[in-house]
Amino acid sequence: MIISDCHRFLFVHVQKTGGSSIDRAVSAAVPDVRRIGALDRHATLGQILNHEPELRSFWTVGFVRNPWERMLSWHRMVERFVAGAEAGGPNHTRQLKRNPFLAEVAREFPDFESFVMRATDRFTRLRTPQVAYLTSRVRRADFIGRQESLDIDLRAVFARLDLPAPEVPQLNVDRQRPDYHDVYTPAMQRRVAELFERDLNAFGYEF
Repeated sequence: MIISDCHRFLFVHVQKTGGSSIDRAVSAAVPDVRRIGALDRHATLGQILNHEPELRSFWTVGFVRNPWERMLSWHRMVERFVAGAEAGGPNHTRQLKRNPFLAEVAREFPDFESFVMRATDRFTRLRTPQVAYLTSRVRRADFIGRQESLDIDLRAVFARLDLPAPEVPQLNVDRQRPDYHDVYTPAMQRRVAELFERDLNAFGYEF
């Protein structure tokens, strides 16, 4: 998450939606950016408001992504850490040792099919609809952008904050990722549709 008290702005960081690029762009443009150290950087809007109820009045932003594409991106991230560790990369090796999620996925669900069909039972984060991150009992994010139109939507956010249009850094971009349509079996496609039915209804995503 990112908080700016001077702009009365809150960004809720949903995993694998371009959030690192958004974080970098906002942090470069807003001098008073802060975070809540007691919470995970991917905390839900509800968790954030429970911790700091006064943020309820802040203009709140989040981004979402096609669920099938998002799941593939998530698994590809784990594969990159494994490949980096096998190549002797110290950061990748350290992350695999320190991050239980990365370590268990790499060990127990190494292929994409098992990641979709079985790891989603093991890890709550893998089956939590994106809309659940951006909705609390008392309110919903005011602006929900899309990873597919990140540049345009982030420019709209900056305009709302009366900031110059940002240069959006392309962080964690996987330029070798295959077309997601080519890597899903019918059963895998149905599994994601079932898990993220709320996202499909809320944002109109289709396979």
